[in-house]
Amino acid sequence: MVAKRKNYPEEFKRDAVDLARSSKDRTLTDIARSLGIHLETLRNWIREDKARAQDVDGGSDASMTPAEKNELKRLRRENARLKEDNEILRKAAAYFARETTR
Repeated sequence: MVAKRKNYPEEFKRDAVDLARSSKDRTLTDIARSLGIHLETLRNWIREDKARAQDVDGGSDASMTPAEKNELKRLRRENARLKEDNEILRKAAAYFARETTR
Protein backbone atom coordinates (compact mmCIF):
# COMPACT_ATOMS: atom_id res chain seq x y z
CA MET A 1 0.00 0.00 0.00
CA VAL A 2 1.42 3.36 -1.05
CA ALA A 3 0.81 6.32 1.25
CA LYS A 4 -0.79 9.36 -0.30
CA ARG A 5 1.60 12.28 -0.56
CA LYS A 6 0.53 15.24 1.55
CA ASN A 7 0.73 18.78 0.24
CA TYR A 8 1.54 21.24 2.99
CA PRO A 9 0.92 24.99 2.67
CA GLU A 10 4.02 27.12 1.98
CA GLU A 11 3.44 29.06 5.20
CA PHE A 12 3.54 25.82 7.22
CA LYS A 13 6.80 24.84 5.49
CA ARG A 14 8.38 28.25 6.19
CA ASP A 15 7.28 28.13 9.82
CA ALA A 16 8.67 24.61 10.22
CA VAL A 17 12.04 25.64 8.75
CA ASP A 18 12.15 28.76 10.95
CA LEU A 19 11.35 26.64 14.01
CA ALA A 20 14.09 24.15 13.12
CA ARG A 21 16.65 26.92 12.65
CA SER A 22 15.73 28.79 15.82
CA SER A 23 15.48 25.73 18.11
CA LYS A 24 19.10 24.99 18.95
CA ASP A 25 18.16 22.85 21.96
CA ARG A 26 15.78 20.53 20.07
CA THR A 27 16.64 17.87 17.52
CA LEU A 28 15.14 17.82 14.04
CA THR A 29 13.55 14.50 14.91
CA ASP A 30 11.79 16.05 17.90
CA ILE A 31 10.61 19.05 15.86
CA ALA A 32 9.36 16.86 12.99
CA ARG A 33 7.52 14.59 15.41
CA SER A 34 5.89 17.57 17.18
CA LEU A 35 4.71 18.94 13.83
CA GLY A 36 3.41 15.57 12.71
CA ILE A 37 5.69 15.31 9.68
CA HIS A 38 8.40 12.89 8.63
CA LEU A 39 11.99 13.79 9.50
CA GLU A 40 13.13 13.60 5.87
CA THR A 41 10.31 15.94 4.84
CA LEU A 42 11.62 18.57 7.25
CA ARG A 43 15.19 18.02 6.06
CA ASN A 44 14.09 18.46 2.44
CA TRP A 45 12.32 21.73 3.29
CA ILE A 46 15.46 23.00 5.03
CA ARG A 47 17.60 22.08 2.00
CA GLU A 48 15.14 23.75 -0.39
CA ASP A 49 15.06 26.89 1.74
CA LYS A 50 18.86 27.02 1.84
CA ALA A 51 19.07 26.60 -1.96
CA ARG A 52 16.42 29.29 -2.45
CA ALA A 53 18.34 31.67 -0.16
CA GLN A 54 21.54 31.08 -2.14
CA ASP A 55 19.73 31.85 -5.40
CA VAL A 56 18.37 35.09 -3.96
CA ASP A 57 21.70 36.09 -2.41
CA GLY A 58 23.60 35.45 -5.61
CA GLY A 59 24.86 32.07 -4.57
CA SER A 60 27.51 30.35 -6.61
CA ASP A 61 26.27 29.09 -9.96
CA ALA A 62 28.26 26.10 -11.17
CA SER A 63 27.27 26.76 -14.79
CA MET A 64 29.14 30.09 -14.90
CA THR A 65 32.59 30.23 -16.46
CA PRO A 66 35.43 31.94 -14.58
CA ALA A 67 35.23 34.86 -17.03
CA GLU A 68 31.50 35.26 -16.34
CA LYS A 69 32.10 35.11 -12.59
CA ASN A 70 34.78 37.82 -12.90
CA GLU A 71 32.47 40.00 -14.99
CA LEU A 72 29.65 39.53 -12.49
CA LYS A 73 31.99 40.54 -9.67
CA ARG A 74 33.12 43.62 -11.64
CA LEU A 75 29.54 44.59 -12.46
CA ARG A 76 28.48 44.26 -8.83
CA ARG A 77 31.35 46.55 -7.75
CA GLU A 78 30.43 49.05 -10.45
CA ASN A 79 26.77 48.90 -9.44
CA ALA A 80 27.68 49.59 -5.80
CA ARG A 81 29.86 52.54 -6.85
CA LEU A 82 27.09 53.97 -9.04
CA LYS A 83 24.57 53.66 -6.22
CA GLU A 84 26.96 55.54 -3.96
CA ASP A 85 27.43 58.24 -6.62
CA ASN A 86 23.65 58.54 -6.99
CA GLU A 87 23.25 58.95 -3.24
CA ILE A 88 25.87 61.71 -3.17
CA LEU A 89 24.17 63.51 -6.08
CA ARG A 90 20.77 63.17 -4.44
CA LYS A 91 22.09 64.72 -1.22
CA ALA A 92 23.84 67.51 -3.14
CA ALA A 93 20.68 68.31 -5.07
CA ALA A 94 18.68 68.47 -1.84
CA TYR A 95 21.32 70.73 -0.26
CA PHE A 96 21.38 73.17 -3.20
CA ALA A 97 17.58 73.16 -3.38
CA ARG A 98 17.46 74.29 0.26
CA GLU A 99 20.07 76.99 -0.40
CA THR A 100 18.17 78.50 -3.31
CA THR A 101 14.92 78.81 -1.34
CA ARG A 102 16.47 80.94 1.41
